[in-house]
Amino acid sequence: MTDPSTEPQIVELTPARVAVHREKVPMTGLPQFFDRSFHAVDDAMRNAGASVVGPPLGLYYGMPTDTVDVAAGFPTDRDVSVDGEVTTETLPGGRAAQILHIGSYDAMEQTYGRLMQWMQAQNLRPAG
Repeated sequence: MTDPSTEPQIVELTPARVAVHREKVPMTGLPQFFDRSFHAVDDAMRNAGASVVGPPLGLYYGMPTDTVDVAAGFPTDRDVSVDGEVTTETLPGGRAAQILHIGSYDAMEQTYGRLMQWMQAQNLRPAG
């Protein structure tokens, strides 16, 4: 039986403040980027007296190719900033397609492909 949380679904998101570290990296460098970024954001949050208020996240700005413009971090209860390396953003609320990936980075492309196929079957298109 398939875990329903790993199936694509439409959700309604509320705006969320997130502390993130953003870079353009090669796709092959994503595991190292996430490791480096989660540590940098965690350190910055502790130094700012901020709390993590949700699960870790990755944000992709545009469609990945050989490289990707990506940010990684955590939802936070206050603004966090460290010399431009760690910044705070507010993610917009609204309707979104969501899928949960369980597994290694190597298999993430398959999960992303499932989400894109599902969206196409539902006549949905990615926005911003």
